[in-house]
Amino acid sequence: MWNTWFGGGGQQRRRDAPKKAILDLRAQLDMLQKREKHLENQMEDQDRIARKNVSSNKTAARTALKRKKAHEHSLEQTSAQISMLENQIYSIESANINQETLIAMKNAGNAMKQIHGNLTMDKVDQTLEDIREQHALAEEISGAITSGPIAGEQLDEDELDEELRELEQENLDAKMLNTGTVPVSDSIHRLPDRPEGESELSFLLAAGRVIVFFTNVTVGSAVKGKTKAPIQEEDDEEEELKKLQAEMAM
Repeated sequence: MWNTWFGGGGQQRRRDAPKKAILDLRAQLDMLQKREKHLENQMEDQDRIARKNVSSNKTAARTALKRKKAHEHSLEQTSAQISMLENQIYSIESANINQETLIAMKNAGNAMKQIHGNLTMDKVDQTLEDIREQHALAEEISGAITSGPIAGEQLDEDELDEELRELEQENLDAKMLNTGTVPVSDSIHRLPDRPEGESELSFLLAAGRVIVFFTNVTVGSAVKGKTKAPIQEEDDEEEELKKLQAEMAM
């Protein structure tokens, strides 16, 4: 009702007009097709009557032929009308489809305008540039976080070298404890030559290398190639060795 009062119904009627025209044309076409079928039946009947009376009643046969000709003429007119209506229906349907397609395209264009709004290529370029800057900033932050030590913390190379030397010394000491000998290849940490006439235990004590070399072996057998010392001296050295073993066990 409100659309009719304020003009909204007129637009709707204009849009429905092609559909109504097509419906009316189809109804008329259906009626003409029925008439066409009826005329064909009438022509067949008159033709049958003419053939039946062609020998016995020529007047009746002539009248039947006249009626057949009249029906034939009406059939031709009806067929022409049917063809015209079919062409009109096809044209209106095509025009209506074109109109609906155009309306859909127009609505799509308006929708695109609404979506884009005030969007311009300058704004697009600026947006893309901002995105690239943010990506670059994210890469820089990630690189700063994952590369090297934490900011403000500087590694002391000399301290690292010192710790490395200590680890090497500990490793060397562990090997000496396990094997009982000083590695020959280690020329840096090799003990100096023992003075002649000094016992091996005294020499090790003086050099600061207290290493337990022997287990279940007499002290005298540890000094290869030397003459046995007096028994008292061997006992003293063995006693000192036992004390050292006890201290190492603690």
